[in-house]
Amino acid sequence: MHNDITKAAWRKASYCNGASACVEVAPLADGNVALRDSKQQDGPVLVFTPSEWAAFVAGVQDRQFDLDTLAASS
Repeated sequence: MHNDITKAAWRKASYCNGASACVEVAPLADGNVALRDSKQQDGPVLVFTPSEWAAFVAGVQDRQFDLDTLAASS
């Protein structure tokens, strides 16, 4: 799988409010979605398929990753 991130249009999460320690996301030309730490723009990038990204977003919307939910399941 080829994931060209050189021309990615990175966007910070809306909850950043100008902070430097944020998550950035970019749709890629091949349909995948890239994710990186805004503090390390030359650092590692995670790349997700559209179905993986959709599952993650659905989990966030269902509050599966809230700290209370995670603590209750451990």
